Amino acid sequence: MGEVRRQSRPHRPRSVADALLVDRLSAQLSNWQTSRGLADYAVTDLGGGTGTLAMSLAEAGHRVTVVDPSLDALASLQRRTAERGLADRLQGIQGDAGNLVELLGEASTDVMICHRTLEVVDDVATALSAMATAVRSGGVLSVVVPQRRAAVISQALQGHIGAALEAIDDPSRFDLDQVCSMITEAGFRIAEIEGIGVLSHHVPAAMIESETGLAEQLYQLESRLSRDPAFRAVAAWAHIFASR
Repeated sequence: MGEVRRQSRPHRPRSVADALLVDRLSAQLSNWQTSRGLADYAVTDLGGGTGTLAMSLAEAGHRVTVVDPSLDALASLQRRTAERGLADRLQGIQGDAGNLVELLGEASTDVMICHRTLEVVDDVATALSAMATAVRSGGVLSVVVPQRRAAVISQALQGHIGAALEAIDDPSRFDLDQVCSMITEAGFRIAEIEGIGVLSHHVPAAMIESETGLAEQLYQLESRLSRDPAFRAVAAWAHIFASR
């Protein structure tokens, strides 16, 4: 089956990071699929909301289940799924990490996606353990979490010093070593780590929109910095790709 559909080149700073993440995940899943010799695979998108990423995966031919607690988000997902003719490959289920195994069963999925969701769960370690239980042996996990250092820097650069001080102890943000340790303890083996949004969140949108080609240059810069340990430590988001 095909790769995740690549997004069009970004035009605003925040979309640079999103485009890079989709491109990287597409390559990682393609390489993993080839190494496993799979014609297709089952995906679970935990906290997938209205299904932006899930639809790209379904359009590539994979079977996707979005698990999300929001009925409104799932209703929007259902409408979009019908409009794109993906009802045979994409479904939404109300739930969260707390009842993930109950909903899906053990060893029920090949790919677990948890992007920008761990920061809102009550117990991260328990959520990761549930994901490990649901993923088949040889399957993979893609996690994206907000980083603490990036929040401190971003708030301070905007002159919000009080907010920067609060961000240091914000429990909804992570340090890279911390989240990697929790993923490993849950039973996964980390394959790749990268920073998403090293600089793009600090570049004014007006600047990107005013100069042709600047978004492409920023994308290339982000791509080069994303795997540098020093730069990825201060990226807005950490992306961890791991195997089961």
